[in-house]
Amino acid sequence: MKKSNITRSDLTFLERITAPTPSFFKKVRTIGLVMGVIGAALLASPVALPAVVGTIGGYLVLGGSIITSVAQTAVKDE
Repeated sequence: MKKSNITRSDLTFLERITAPTPSFFKKVRTIGLVMGVIGAALLASPVALPAVVGTIGGYLVLGGSIITSVAQTAVKDE
């Protein structure tokens, strides 16, 4: 990544997701990943669960993936 007069708004998407992430957003990203894994486990459960559990699992997967992708695009100030 170039260091000459590039602001955070000038970054391309690829540069933004590969740039260093602040520690707070690393924690948020981890929470989002855990939410997604729990949701996927609920959805893939071999035991017959009530429909509300499947709905909650779907929401956990969706919310976790959104949280993770937003946290990954945060860029640390230089």
